[in-house]
Amino acid sequence: MDSLVIDYTRQDAGGASCTAQAWAQVPEALAAQEAQTLKAQAAELLRAKGAVLVAHYYVDGHLQDLALETGGCVSDSLEMARFGRQHAAQTLVVAGVRFMGETAKILSPEKTVLMPTLEATCSLDLGCPVDDFAAFCDAHPDRQVVVYANTSAAVKARADWMVTSSCALEIVSHLKAQGQKVLWAPDRHLGRYIQEQTGADMLMWQGDCIVHNEFKGLELQLLKEQHPGALVLVHPESPRAVVELADVVGSTSALIKAVVEGTQQDYIVATDNGILHRMRQLAPGKKLIEAPTAGNGATCKSCAHCPWMAMNGLRNLIAALQSNSPQVQVEEAIRSRAEGCITRMLDFTATLKAGRPPLQSGMGAA
Repeated sequence: MDSLVIDYTRQDAGGASCTAQAWAQVPEALAAQEAQTLKAQAAELLRAKGAVLVAHYYVDGHLQDLALETGGCVSDSLEMARFGRQHAAQTLVVAGVRFMGETAKILSPEKTVLMPTLEATCSLDLGCPVDDFAAFCDAHPDRQVVVYANTSAAVKARADWMVTSSCALEIVSHLKAQGQKVLWAPDRHLGRYIQEQTGADMLMWQGDCIVHNEFKGLELQLLKEQHPGALVLVHPESPRAVVELADVVGSTSALIKAVVEGTQQDYIVATDNGILHRMRQLAPGKKLIEAPTAGNGATCKSCAHCPWMAMNGLRNLIAALQSNSPQVQVEEAIRSRAEGCITRMLDFTATLKAGRPPLQSGMGAA
């Protein structure tokens, strides 16, 4: 089985993935009354524009609440893609990071797609430049190209399949059953987990999420000893030492389901702490404990929050609705090619839900 091949060096402190630049643009916290006033203003703008808000579990809780209160969606990236495509609204407002807005535009080119900011990106996206990735693909033409949702539209345009953490195991298992070999990008931890679970022949790009990569196995073990009855929930973008300590490994939706349906009282959560807002709403009687992201002596032992997700706020959401910008744009030549790998994923997951036989995979990006 092939080993890891591409090691894409992370940007230095002055590079494009410098999180200080993102944190500097995070909106100030709002007092309760101000938040309610702004939410009411945003809700009216959404109504007046016939727009719908699609928010990820990791964004500010006020935005999550606003989405649910106005008929929108709060979900993982798989359901965000599905919801945006199926909803009748001609204006989609995506609260998340840029690849999520791009995915919405790829699937609904006729719709206006707004975001509170286009500066909200992702370390996985930044760490997978399309020219380098295309060269990697060209060097291995015998493999099905499977890319994680956390990539640019241009990278998706080079892929056969897009996957999310909700469906990656099923899709890679399907490809393995067909005798296909996989070229995987960009998250190395998720790729390794899928490879170990499926036994698939996977050639991997080396990227990681700056949030999940910081969880520490030793510190998590110590925390488990302090809370012996707690169930450990881990997102598979985390390092192996963390995943090996998990009781449940899964997507954001799967981890929320584990809290809601679980019988335990205490849960240690190893993913972006933005998810805790929805967990607390759906399981108010449960105790949620943040997994540690650093060892003794660090200034923060549970700072698991994406600085780019944190850039989304009520104020810049309102500004986007008022000005009808910034709009997400995807060049048509890229959009039409990228649409194939996303649609293939959505069709495949729909067959799983319906209990029908899986689709046949096709070589070459559509």
